[in-house]
Amino acid sequence: MELGIVIPCYNEFERLAHSDFESFLDQRQNISLLFVNDGSNDETITILKKLNQSKSNRIDIINLKKNEGKAFAVKTGMIFFLEKKKFDKIAFLDADLSTSLEECYALSKKVNSKIKFVFGSRIRKIDNNINRLYHRFIIGRILATFISRILNLPIYDSQCGCKIFNSELIPVAFNDHFLTKWLFDVEIFFRLKNHFGSENLIAFSKETPLKSWKDMGGSKIRLSYGFWVWFDLIKIYRFYK
Repeated sequence: MELGIVIPCYNEFERLAHSDFESFLDQRQNISLLFVNDGSNDETITILKKLNQSKSNRIDIINLKKNEGKAFAVKTGMIFFLEKKKFDKIAFLDADLSTSLEECYALSKKVNSKIKFVFGSRIRKIDNNINRLYHRFIIGRILATFISRILNLPIYDSQCGCKIFNSELIPVAFNDHFLTKWLFDVEIFFRLKNHFGSENLIAFSKETPLKSWKDMGGSKIRLSYGFWVWFDLIKIYRFYK
């Protein structure tokens, strides 16, 4: 298989576009999906089981008994794909498809013998279609600028939910537990930087502006986390520096 995509899910019953997943798999025969149900208390698992029945050889499900947070769900899925399947590339993608499956696939084509890590970037340009709520854009830019500073890496958008890895990077990025539930993307960059060095990380990474991205609403991050996020960033910085 060429590509495995991990999709963490928590209470996504009303947002899972199951027909989009089925259609995508019909068109792309060399791709598998892994849904990690993160202790949802709605009917998310019902939809996932229906998807699995229709594409059992291309869709896997991990059903976590309690809500562990996005970081744990993604880590669980990435390690599962690494150990149980043989993929050249492994990605993770948000379940609401704010970044589409086709765009994730297109980004994965940029991973090659030299480029081992590709991640999407929500840069609004004249020739793309990036729709973010204004207040979230402003807060996101402040946060992203601070993250770029503490990483000391020229990254525009560390928090975009579409990232693709050459499978050989997975142990470095995901073997250890994450310190935080929502800022694990920052921890991934720190882990890769500390293991390979800044110069090498920059050389084998590619940040690519998305062609389309839409804020789908229904975020699982509480507004109060806007206060605590800075403490989490300080904790991450102190641990990884």
